[in-house]
Amino acid sequence: QYWTSRMFTKEVVGTANAIVGGWGNLGGGVTQLVMGSVLFPLFKTGMSSEMAWRTVSIVPAVIGFASGVAVFFISDDAPKGNYGELKKNGLMPEVSAAASFRSGALNLNTWVLFLQYGCCFGVELTMNNAAALYFKDAFGQTTEGAAAIASIFGWMNLVARGVGGWMSDKANAKMGMRGRLWVQTLLLAFEGAMVLIFANTGKLGAAIVVMVFFSIFVQAAEGSSYGIVPYVNPPVTGSIAGIVGAGGNTGAVGFGMAFRQFAPDYKPPFMIMGATIIGSAVLSLFIRIKGHAGLICGQDSEEVQKSAGAGTIQVPAPDEEEGDADADSAEEPTEDKAEE
Repeated sequence: QYWTSRMFTKEVVGTANAIVGGWGNLGGGVTQLVMGSVLFPLFKTGMSSEMAWRTVSIVPAVIGFASGVAVFFISDDAPKGNYGELKKNGLMPEVSAAASFRSGALNLNTWVLFLQYGCCFGVELTMNNAAALYFKDAFGQTTEGAAAIASIFGWMNLVARGVGGWMSDKANAKMGMRGRLWVQTLLLAFEGAMVLIFANTGKLGAAIVVMVFFSIFVQAAEGSSYGIVPYVNPPVTGSIAGIVGAGGNTGAVGFGMAFRQFAPDYKPPFMIMGATIIGSAVLSLFIRIKGHAGLICGQDSEEVQKSAGAGTIQVPAPDEEEGDADADSAEEPTEDKAEE
């Protein structure tokens, strides 16, 4: 997400982040379908079900490792090239990772987005783990059938997360940051409502339909989250993106503990999940980004209004810290992002 934030103009950064993240998360749905409905039955013919499921997990591990190697050798860090070469040629200053992380971690907006991302991406990770078991236990589906149904949740990433980022960009064009915040808030609120409805749906067909809409709002909220992240504090976007992303994993751990605590009853953890998500939507009131309007109060600064037609997010030098002789090293690279 930091990578795409550096690569695209502010008019489309939300959409770019969302599409990249959505297609990445799509791997969850593909894995559910391929492993549960194709590879698992194949492996099961020569070994026990438990051993087959453990063995088949090697396949995505190998594919993931190969993808990492490919990215390392064929990709560029930024539109101007790789950071190592830019630093070597004096075109980019050295970055103090500690100072960058400190600045990001001390920003309240970072932690609000951390919690909100935990209530969308964290929910998706939880569903990737729990959905198949839920449809198997609650509706008597076979392992293969339950995995196929659960994969629908991940397949929504084809469009849903990109749509969330696109909505954020469109709202930004009309209302500035306030528009992005309203999109974020509404998507989280509808997501929470869908979870509550899903928890109280007793018929298989209806549960699948509700899950589709539930998934759409989950992934659209993920997309809108990273439409906001690049604006929080541009010089330290990398640290902020990393902290917010960790919120997704943290949310998954929290919701996973709820499912474990109430097992084998699925309704209470789903109700807790839905209420928590709706609560996270209210937290948008506390997102106040310097120079930008808030959800219901404040106005964009003159500088922000003047830069409304600029092609890229402006990256100012970070504020100097008293007594810190190395404050200048906290500035992250300010290379121009690729124009569309």
